[in-house]
Amino acid sequence: MSSHVIALVGAESTGKTTVAREVTRVLTGRGIDAVMVPEALRDFCIQHGRTPLQHEQAGIAAEQSRRIHDAAQRHSVVLADTTALITAIYSDYVFNDRSLYEVALRDHALADLTLLTSLDLGWTADGTIRDGPHAQEPVDQLIRQALQQHQFPYNVVAGRGVARVQHALSAIEHLMDAPQRQLRAASSPRWRWYCDNCDDGECEQHGLGDGRP
Repeated sequence: MSSHVIALVGAESTGKTTVAREVTRVLTGRGIDAVMVPEALRDFCIQHGRTPLQHEQAGIAAEQSRRIHDAAQRHSVVLADTTALITAIYSDYVFNDRSLYEVALRDHALADLTLLTSLDLGWTADGTIRDGPHAQEPVDQLIRQALQQHQFPYNVVAGRGVARVQHALSAIEHLMDAPQRQLRAASSPRWRWYCDNCDDGECEQHGLGDGRP
């Protein structure tokens, strides 16, 4: 996949959907071919009017990965409103079932950037079925643990309103600018420091004078 895949992960009610939607809006306004991939779990809950049972979790995780993969074939930038990793983590938290981690971690590795939404927003109900504010901290801990154990670098997105969106945008812009930074570095002459003693900037003699008392 040649597109940039940005994964937004975080506990419930931490603004993932809002950030993904607003970042997509800003990028498309700049003429960038960006798309938001909606959360399969949310769609499941709305469709069935309940949270999934344990045996339904694997199918939801697979659907999330399929959506991301399909979007990445057609668009330059993909904002994924969660990945299969979040389904695996909730399966662990709710059902004590760790069986989904292996595939979820493999699929999450395809993301070029992971943004973790922080817990600095107050928990609010949004009309969908939620676990409640008591689940935020333990889920956040499980997410951080999974990312760190498997060496997935991530940026924490914090702040309220526009500041939160701008925080996410800054990380995404840094990712997208990487090729240009490499070109600038390759085309720029290497800086060297010269002195009266020699032209070796690493020479330890530069700070020793001429040796006379």
